[in-house]
Formats: sequence, C-alpha cells, structure tokens
Amino acid sequence: MIHVENLTRYYGDFCAVDNIDLDVRKGEITGLLGPNGAGKTTTLRMLTGYLAPTSGTISIKDYSIDDDLLEIKKLIGYLPESAPLYHNMLVYDYLDYIADIRGLSKGRKEERIQELADLCDLRAIMHRPIGELSKGLRQRVGLAHAMIEDPEILILDEPTSGLDPNQIAEIRDIIRHFGREKTVILSTHILSEAEATCDRIVIIDKGRIVADGSTEALEQESTAQEKIITVALLKADFASASMRFRLLPGVTGIELVESADPEVLKLKISADGRDNLREMIYSCIKETDWVLLELAKETKSLENIFRELTKEG
Repeated sequence: MIHVENLTRYYGDFCAVDNIDLDVRKGEITGLLGPNGAGKTTTLRMLTGYLAPTSGTISIKDYSIDDDLLEIKKLIGYLPESAPLYHNMLVYDYLDYIADIRGLSKGRKEERIQELADLCDLRAIMHRPIGELSKGLRQRVGLAHAMIEDPEILILDEPTSGLDPNQIAEIRDIIRHFGREKTVILSTHILSEAEATCDRIVIIDKGRIVADGSTEALEQESTAQEKIITVALLKADFASASMRFRLLPGVTGIELVESADPEVLKLKISADGRDNLREMIYSCIKETDWVLLELAKETKSLENIFRELTKEG
C-alpha cells in the first residue's frame, strides 16, 4: 500500500529524518513510536505530501509522490496534532463545508456526515460551535474531518495527546473501527497507547528506524538477545553471590535490588540469550547453604525496549 525508500529530510544542517525505509500494508494500524523530536511528525508530513523530502521516494498504491501528488492526497485523510478547525462554525456546518471542499455529491455528503456522527459520537454536539467544545470533542470532530471522504489511508499525528483516559479510549475505538479494512498510520510517544491500538510498532529515534514489528515480536526478539533473571536469597551476601554468579557462562551484569526484608538479598542477573541460565544459577546455589526464595525470568516490556533503543548514547 505504502512504500518508502531512503526517505531523508534536512532542515538546514539538521537531519530530522535519516534514510528511512518503510512498507505499510493495507488493513494495518502502524504506530510511529518515539520520543519528542525523533522525526515522527516530519515523516508523516512527507507521507501526506505537505512537506517535500530532501531525498528518497514515496509510493502509495501505484502513485509516486513526485508525479501524482494530487491523486495521493485523494487517498489520504490527515489529522495533524493540532486539528485545523474553524472554532466559530457549528460542527455540522463545518463537516458540510469540508465535504464540499472534498467534492462529495449532495446525496453522499449528507449520508457521510450522518455516518460520521454515529462513528465519532457527534450527534449531541452537531449544532454547537466548535470553539465551545472540550479538547476531546474537538479531536473527534477532527477525526470526522479526516475521514469525511472515507479515505483508504488515515494518517494521525499524536491523536490522543492531552486527552483524559476516557477520551483516549473513545479515540482508540474509532481508530480500530476504521482500521478493520483501511490503512492507519499514527504517531505517538505514549507507550501504552501504541501497545493497545497498533498492530505494528515502528520505533524511531534521531530520525532513524531502530525497531519494527508487533509488540510481541519486539519483546521476543529483545528477550532472545538478553535474559534477566531475578534471584532472592537468604543467608547470602552481595559480594559472595556476585562473585559466584559472574563465573557462570554468559552472565553480563549483576544488579543489587532493594528488598523490603533486610535479610533477603535480591539480585537481577543479566546474561546473553542462552536458555539454561536459570538451571545454572540453581545449580550454583545448591552448592552453598543459601536459601532460595525466588528464581524468575523477567520479560522485557515495551517500555524497557523503548528506553533501551532511544536513551541518550
């Protein structure tokens, strides 16, 4: 559906997007996840044709953004982070106006406005001025704007930024409904939102893609590369335990963890991806008079992965 190759964008001497390759399939909700300033908004603006790349190519369906920009824009509904709404207009009048701009016929226009009134839960506010609405309601109007022509692709920049948990859940439901048959790309720096909404997560940092896959795939890949084992012991001290465990094959680090019980020694042992680390730790403990209270493998969360991939340095 969308093919991006070697996409790069400079602002003067600053490289905001650095040689990105990306393919997005139809019927997929893809989340661009990254810290502020990572290049997410710049990437979305180039995908929508609102910003020209410094270099690289963007193809959507059979169209090139260099040669068929108008045709590509007809395929896309776009909601920037700050929805460009006319605050003095009534919600219905605004959607009617946008439908006229997008060239919907009179019959189709009214039909589509009513469909979006239901989908975005706008019926109770259709005759209220946009400027009187809460941010969450304005965001729903912005989504209706982006979907007015029933586009094949929906691109959303930070669609839940600044919303409360109830409003976030409402926007998430709308995105999921639209994404059943269409293509959705959204940017966010909210990890839980990406995890709950997206089929696929692309983590971007300093203009580069540093990870790409489903949440489950990213977690499995990270866990395969590194194991973290939590150990809790009685009758053990950190110096002795650390010395013994560091001799085990594959161990790369040992961290002392604060314990609620001062008599309990709690450690996090990091190692490479070998599968038998817990067995080796258990055998090592059996050779001592230590009492084993806990021996568990820790699964990395999306938050752990995100922090490792985007932390400074």
